Amino acid sequence: MTGIFRLQRRTELSARTGLGGRRLSALSLALLGSALALGGCGGPDPEQLPVNLSQGVPLGAVLAMSGNANVYGQDQNTGLSLALAELNGKGGINGKPLALKIEDSGSDEPGANAAFTLQINRGVLALIGPTLSQQAFSADPIAQRRRVPVVAPSNTATGIPEIGHFISRVSAQSSVIAPLSIARALQLNPGIRRAAVFYAQDDAYSSAETTIFQQALTAKGLKPVTVQRTQLNDQDFQTQITAALQQKPDLVVLSLQAVDGGNMIRQLRELGYKGAIVVGNGMNTPNIYPICQKYCDGILIAQAYSPELKSPANSAFLRRFQASQGGAIPPQLTAQAWTALQVLAEALQRLDRRQSLQQRNLAEARQALMAEILSGTYQTPLGEIRFTPEGEVIQKNFFVAQVRMDPSGKSGRFALLP
Repeated sequence: MTGIFRLQRRTELSARTGLGGRRLSALSLALLGSALALGGCGGPDPEQLPVNLSQGVPLGAVLAMSGNANVYGQDQNTGLSLALAELNGKGGINGKPLALKIEDSGSDEPGANAAFTLQINRGVLALIGPTLSQQAFSADPIAQRRRVPVVAPSNTATGIPEIGHFISRVSAQSSVIAPLSIARALQLNPGIRRAAVFYAQDDAYSSAETTIFQQALTAKGLKPVTVQRTQLNDQDFQTQITAALQQKPDLVVLSLQAVDGGNMIRQLRELGYKGAIVVGNGMNTPNIYPICQKYCDGILIAQAYSPELKSPANSAFLRRFQASQGGAIPPQLTAQAWTALQVLAEALQRLDRRQSLQQRNLAEARQALMAEILSGTYQTPLGEIRFTPEGEVIQKNFFVAQVRMDPSGKSGRFALLP
């Protein structure tokens, strides 16, 4: 089979009706899909019909391609596109191409709910997404009720797999990763004595991660001297920073997303803070560079992916990414999105070999696929991973990086620390 593949993205920004060019929202599309899925009065249950393979093996993804989290969604979209080309170039699912449809969830919970519903009603075998943990706590229960497998590529908050049997993730939880950067900060700066903590109180990821950071600090004898609360959409942090700096911290720990976190770092430095800065997974993207610019230099972050990992799987990923991105260094979110699709593809290949997908109805195929996902061991760009029976990822390799900005202050890299 040649590398023919189909990547279709329909978002609420591009979907239009035939009446006056009015845009349909994702919610409208989802409701329409629900009506169609019911098959009309007395129609057959779509989930009892054979899996529709007419356009390839159907999978769906829900990413934040717009809104304040679009910096993450763009990284993930790149990873899925590259993985799709790689997998279909190698024959897809035993000769059948993967057909991946991507929906824009925006950056909020209603958008994720609507996009999940729409994808499920289309008859996808499984879903990748959503981008944010806050969205996952809202949308994943929809997939759980409909018994549709979900592989989360970037949800790190505590409690995601516990949503239900059909929910899994390839993104290691914050409780595993976050303490690593605290430990490394103290190794680099043994004189640190006073830590200030900032987090976005209206974001599930930030609220969960800050608890882990604070516990890690306390375990090292550094109970925070101040904890400052912000909002996701805040842009001016002078009040919180001024209050924190009065406590004379020599370590600042941020659990924020890319945009508010980048602005926070820039304002911290502009207001005179010169100490160490540790950031959480929400800032694990090169998209922070244009925001905090030269002030990004020196921040510490724990990571679940390293471009320096020597393995056939990472080499294949690097080759695809750098060929498409002019030799750039791939970010963690792109590697995790690739991994999510790889996991689904390998599970589908095993499942199809035992009994052709064409011989299963949709409900049976989804149930069997979830069991197959959880039973496998996968050699991925992240290294070897597998899953607990609850869907939590088990990963061997983790890293701590320090941002090194170029002299121009416009670009940089996550330099791994030994």
